[in-house]
Amino acid sequence: MMRKALLIFSLLLSVAAASANPAETTEALDIGSRLELFVDDFLIDQFQGLELQLHPPESAGRVFSFDRPWEGNTSFYATIFQDGERYRMYYRGSSDPSASPPWALEGDVNVVPKHPEFACYAETSDGITWERPSLGIFEFQGSKENNIVWTGKGSHNFAPFKDANPAAPPSALYKALAGGPLIALRSSDALHWEKIQADPVISDGAFDSLNLPLWDEARSRYVAFYRGFNNGVRHVKFATSQDFLTWTPGQWFDFGDAPAEHLYTNGTIAYSRAPHLFLAFPKRFHPWRNLLEDAPRAGLSDGVFMSSRDGLHWDRRFMEAFIRPGRDPRNWLNRNNYPIPGLVATDSDELSLYVIRNYKFPSIHIERMVLRIDGFASVHAGYAGGEFLTRPLIFQGGNLILNFSTSAAGSIRLEIQDAQGNPFPGFSLEEFPLVWGDEIEHTVR
Repeated sequence: MMRKALLIFSLLLSVAAASANPAETTEALDIGSRLELFVDDFLIDQFQGLELQLHPPESAGRVFSFDRPWEGNTSFYATIFQDGERYRMYYRGSSDPSASPPWALEGDVNVVPKHPEFACYAETSDGITWERPSLGIFEFQGSKENNIVWTGKGSHNFAPFKDANPAAPPSALYKALAGGPLIALRSSDALHWEKIQADPVISDGAFDSLNLPLWDEARSRYVAFYRGFNNGVRHVKFATSQDFLTWTPGQWFDFGDAPAEHLYTNGTIAYSRAPHLFLAFPKRFHPWRNLLEDAPRAGLSDGVFMSSRDGLHWDRRFMEAFIRPGRDPRNWLNRNNYPIPGLVATDSDELSLYVIRNYKFPSIHIERMVLRIDGFASVHAGYAGGEFLTRPLIFQGGNLILNFSTSAAGSIRLEIQDAQGNPFPGFSLEEFPLVWGDEIEHTVR
């Protein structure tokens, strides 16, 4: 019996509990030797006494304040990606004190006067200490001692990435989509940017949001996830391209039978440890709710989690918030609590994601939040225990690696079956030793 087991599998072999037989007609899945996350039920054939459980991250404190003269209380729309041993972050530097509640400026420091929007840059090697290099590219108030990388059209929602396409020329090693309609940009060094062409490349959307492009390594194509309104609801479109300039017509995300919700941003990434999986951290928006007195505009936000195996069809089984506003009343103002796309490995067993808090207040900042490596969701058993059976798998390699956590009373037991549901000799449930503990990469004996 399994007790209090939490499983996040990196699958290199089929795993199964002993009591149920797979249907002989079930199509086998070829997973190679890739890591698989139980963020959905794609691998699961039968499920008894278990549930897929979401694991919200925990706060690790403030790591970045938007307090420079070219930043301010409406700085927003950041994105992060890894580039070698460092992580690059791009964000909108913006300030408009009139957007704050009337009482918000009383006694506050670092009130930045209103100014135009800029695309700005910061970097880190550890995910905790972020630095603004003095780039000397654009002038602000008579000085180029700043970290501004783009001005004018597109500064509102500048969204770059490093292009892993083997055919990408050195002049376009970094690419971006920005503006609305979306223009395409390129850079050789991630700092100096230029338009690839004058005309927009994507026009069929509503672009007052961060619209994210990526190189889809698993399918050898460019993908774009961008905002639109579907029957009056803030929704997300999906398009693909082979050259980053000519894009397929946008298709609405398919959420199955999940209820419609306003997704202000989509926060989509290809998960680096399993790039065939898209993970998204949308900012969910409730436009008619309010909490603070004298709030200039109604609207409350939190962060949610969803996943996809093709970029178009999305699993929204986790409707509960992944990131909540929390106890700070300044996070209960409209369009707050923005999850920044991009994850940073801040320890051998830890991922960090980042959230913009106190939006529209002089105290606006980025909060770091942490979670277990691969630990967005898991197969979970309560004290009574449970079991599940995977679909038949075709795999490469000879090891099964588990990411799991049990209580002191809990345990996990495994069985490997053939396609007809018969245990292989030496790999039956009774012959597997019980596993308990808390490990990120446990090689099953």
